[in-house]
Amino acid sequence: MFTGIIEEVGKVVQIEQRGENRRITIEAATTPKQLGVGDSVAVSGVCLTALDIKPESFCADLAPETWMRTSFSRLREGARVNLELAMKADGRFGGHIVQGHVDGVGKLIELERIADSENWWLHIEIPSDIEKYTVFKGSISIEGISLTVAKLERNRCKIAIIPHTVEHTNLGSLKPGDPVNLEADLIAKYVEKMMKAEPAESSLTIEELVRQGF
Repeated sequence: MFTGIIEEVGKVVQIEQRGENRRITIEAATTPKQLGVGDSVAVSGVCLTALDIKPESFCADLAPETWMRTSFSRLREGARVNLELAMKADGRFGGHIVQGHVDGVGKLIELERIADSENWWLHIEIPSDIEKYTVFKGSISIEGISLTVAKLERNRCKIAIIPHTVEHTNLGSLKPGDPVNLEADLIAKYVEKMMKAEPAESSLTIEELVRQGF
């Protein structure tokens, strides 16, 4: 499990086709030193398995499903990716519950500087099946970053971004039209399932009531 607090921005240095899978090599200063082979690591919001770890790089294999259903389809050598290690049991819960299971891909509309401010507006187009879980002041993971929704108009989401987030994530490297990984709030999905659940049938019968003395 992750929390959406980005620890480092890495760089994709190689994308290699291996049969039906792709192996990506990511260069980073500190993350590889904290990984063991087989550990989970969030790469721009996608939970991957760390392989072939070296002091300043690690690899991960991408199945065709992962490549097609995430923003990885835009990856090129040199692309910047957000990195987060799995949360420790005794760690601080800095963002919100992020599983690293991408629900869908949105589209970057614009990263707009707010007038007379150091901050930015991030405009994202989101699919309808994620929009239903998105609420004003609720949490959403975008490229693995835990963010708070400032405004929601149909399928467009607006988020206030502080300078630290721009400087320490891959947001500044993205262009309008780029796909971005989205993960909806897990709690909203569980609530939806519970609300739709069929009421359990009671095993209580007239005969049982009589037997109990009613």
